[in-house]
Amino acid sequence: MTQWLLVLVGYIIGSLPTAYIFGKRLKGRDIRELGDGNMGARNAYHELGHKTGILIFFIDVFKGCLPILIARYFNAPQSIILATGVATIAGHNWSAFVSFRGGRGEATTIGILLVLMPESLLIVAGPVFAVLLIKKNVILASAVLFISLLLVNWWLRVPGILVFYGLALPIIVALTHYFRVRHVEKPVGMGST
Repeated sequence: MTQWLLVLVGYIIGSLPTAYIFGKRLKGRDIRELGDGNMGARNAYHELGHKTGILIFFIDVFKGCLPILIARYFNAPQSIILATGVATIAGHNWSAFVSFRGGRGEATTIGILLVLMPESLLIVAGPVFAVLLIKKNVILASAVLFISLLLVNWWLRVPGILVFYGLALPIIVALTHYFRVRHVEKPVGMGST
């Protein structure tokens, strides 16, 4: 029972609405009403300023790291550690503090994977930053990150469960992005039939 509290802690930490808080403090605006309405670092970067967006990115990465570190501190079994990671992303994407809205969970996923597979993530960091600087496209850089991470994990002989986990979390991010973009792109004000 106590171990499942770690999963709940992961959800609560993930739920802390970083971009929402910064939007309210800096602009007195709700980030959900700015840009694409996403409560993540990418929308914050465009709507609240580059420095603020980068700061939010690193805070959201830390939000991913912290619950995994806490679970490890309490010697939780791997199943609980992995469940805590999923709960953390769920908290970030569907925060209980802001009507179950949130971001896509990308930075939070990076934080989780940074603790679970640091060597793999550090190997792919260089190429990912190069793509980001050259192309200035977060979606493309994310694709490079998560695809190359899968290959590096295989190359380093990372345990199969972590290879699968390193694939499953980005799928959650991608699906969240897909459904949010579909929702945003629906025609508005077309009238009802």
